[in-house]
Amino acid sequence: MRIGNSSNPALSRTRLESVFASATSSERMTVEGAINKTALMLVLLVLAGAYVWNLASSGANVMPWLIGGTIGGLVLALATIFKPEWSPYTAPVYAVAEGLALGAISALYNSVFGGIVLQAVGLTVAILFMMLFLYKTGIIKATPKFKRGVLIATGGVALFYVLNMVAGMFGGGVSLMGMGLLGIGIQLAIVVIAALNLVMDFDFIETAANEGAPKLMEWMGAFGLMVTLVWLYLEILRLLSLLASGD
Repeated sequence: MRIGNSSNPALSRTRLESVFASATSSERMTVEGAINKTALMLVLLVLAGAYVWNLASSGANVMPWLIGGTIGGLVLALATIFKPEWSPYTAPVYAVAEGLALGAISALYNSVFGGIVLQAVGLTVAILFMMLFLYKTGIIKATPKFKRGVLIATGGVALFYVLNMVAGMFGGGVSLMGMGLLGIGIQLAIVVIAALNLVMDFDFIETAANEGAPKLMEWMGAFGLMVTLVWLYLEILRLLSLLASGD
């Protein structure tokens, strides 16, 4: 298998090579199959998110859904990453858990910045199709150099968040909200990095299908793409909130 490393932990080369080696089914992965599974997961996420959104609109406390969805999503994501053979079951449930958490987060953002959620959803969808267009037309190519760059940048963002969280526990940390244009610029850069990860996901799905990956990998490809889309949406929400707070 010649699939390169991805910045998405769900699609690490070592883990996926073990899936290839242990596959027993003769059925092979297709791009269409991965797209269909991604669409199913998106529907589940939107339905779960809409449910919590409606609860928030009626005045209900959505914090339990936020906490439960976040913890459940993390557990299911780890289970999918470490046990790819479970992905046909864990990936759809992960989408539901993330939908519950995102529904709560979106409602909380919308209570402070009215209309921001619709803008974030629209931008996420627009960026998804824009990156797909750039990838399919070859304007952006997932070369080894590109992959290394995105991997390093994504690792830098992850390190920034971890260090900031640790510092916050001791009364420190950095808040982009009070940094003006610099904070907006940093957040915009993070959005760009998240968007570039979509190219990595597209390349993984296409390459795995071309190499005759087992049918199971359709779920892993859909899961990896879903993880990136959730991250991108959250970063866009943060960016829009920074822009709105500066008005």
